[in-house]
Amino acid sequence: MAKVKLNLAGLDGNAFSLLGAYRRAAREQGVPKPEVDAVCEEAKTGDYNHLVSVLLANTEEYDEDDELDNELCEECGDTLLFCTC
Repeated sequence: MAKVKLNLAGLDGNAFSLLGAYRRAAREQGVPKPEVDAVCEEAKTGDYNHLVSVLLANTEEYDEDDELDNELCEECGDTLLFCTC
């Protein structure tokens, strides 16, 4: 299974919030529901530390600014992160 692009750092640390963030990101990225359900079910089989470790094992750190660093503005040619158009 492909890892879901999601940065867990900075999210509400509540277990339900983490699972919800994982589900939303996976759905937006087209991960099939049975795969998402399997990860979430495995995450819930232990304590909080187990939940976090399962989610970390199935995510890839993602920073939205990284995408903006690589895209160029059509008007000024600067990266979208620094564009002031």
